[in-house]
Amino acid sequence: MPASPSTARAINDRLALRLMQQEGPLTAGQLKQLTGLSRPTVADLVERLTVAGLIAVVGESGEQRRGPKARLYGIVAGRAHLAALDVRTGGVSVLVSDLLGGVLARASVPIGGDTGTGPAVEQAVTLVERAAKEAGAASLHTVGIGAPGLIDPATGELRDTTGLPAWHRRLVTALQERLPARVIVENETNLAALAEQREGVARDRGTFVLLWLGHGTGAAVVLDGALRRGASGGTGEIGFLPVPGTRTLPSATDCEGGFHSLAGAAAIAELAKEYGMPTQGQSDGPGAAALVRRAVRAVEGRDAGADRAAGEGPAIEDGPAAGEGPPAGAGRPGAPDQDTASGFLDALADRLAIGAASVTAVLDPGCVVLGGEVGQAGGHMLAGRVRERLVRMSPLTTEVRASALGGGAVLRGALLTARDGAQDDLFAPPAR
Repeated sequence: MPASPSTARAINDRLALRLMQQEGPLTAGQLKQLTGLSRPTVADLVERLTVAGLIAVVGESGEQRRGPKARLYGIVAGRAHLAALDVRTGGVSVLVSDLLGGVLARASVPIGGDTGTGPAVEQAVTLVERAAKEAGAASLHTVGIGAPGLIDPATGELRDTTGLPAWHRRLVTALQERLPARVIVENETNLAALAEQREGVARDRGTFVLLWLGHGTGAAVVLDGALRRGASGGTGEIGFLPVPGTRTLPSATDCEGGFHSLAGAAAIAELAKEYGMPTQGQSDGPGAAALVRRAVRAVEGRDAGADRAAGEGPAIEDGPAAGEGPPAGAGRPGAPDQDTASGFLDALADRLAIGAASVTAVLDPGCVVLGGEVGQAGGHMLAGRVRERLVRMSPLTTEVRASALGGGAVLRGALLTARDGAQDDLFAPPAR
């Protein structure tokens, strides 16, 4: 059936807005060319969107740069403000952006394990309110939250999961009560996969699995361009995967004995200690990433020398992280020697390949992204080692890529989710 005039107008309006989002400001003539609509139809939609406060003249284009035909129309970024939260066991990070995702403010706060539920929630909510004020946002339209644990697919709520702080679940309710905003909650690993798909190393992949390697472990599954959550929201809870090499089996309430015991931050720190690398209590995500990065640099020192001898550049280009000091082998006390670092990376790749081979055997994704802080720190060197082991373990051809976004992928994914939600609402046709 042909669309009614009102439906056709709504379709045209959304098309024009999406084009401005993708291409940036456009003239009426460019909109006509890109949409294939007639000149009068484009003129009507420009007027409607301008009156609605969704677009405005942001400049002029063309050689003469004057007259109606030269006017550039762009989305009004300040039409709505958004917030994104990355909720971790030990704290919260937040950023506030405009409707187009331009970041206006960032903030974070650590929350100790001995902090009560009420005070922890108050700290997190106050952080969001302070960041919004700093960004000049009178109100927030949509808030995207990334959190560990299961999200109920029926209600969209964070489920009460043993082992996670009680304030996580209460925070969602508190934000809904304190802010006049729509609140969207998603599993942190799923958001990381969304960010890698939109802005990271999986932009050319419609099907892939992201293996999250940070404080804990997890996986996100994207099949044919769509994120898969499962019947109970638990797709990718790979920390509970029974694997060889552990002393026990996981239970319904504890992933100890599962893949988590091989690849979680504490396990990586213990493995580094076994290889004689100084760990200095580095058993959280950033700490484990620092150990892996140090090992990569130690091996890179030898490999880079071989590359230069062959007339090639370094294997990995990666400057020192903040507070890390000079690369291993450059005189820093406690830096691992090359053989020690290589042995540690080989052993870690052995462990990661077990989890990667398991999901590959079931899903055949064609690509596994090593995500989180640890995946990014390992870079091409660790990804290549895992790939070599997959070739021996599985008949299925599978790429292994290192994350481009690391731990920051959760916050980026939360922002993308908030932006999508806000634009779907604001770009929708008015209710009749």
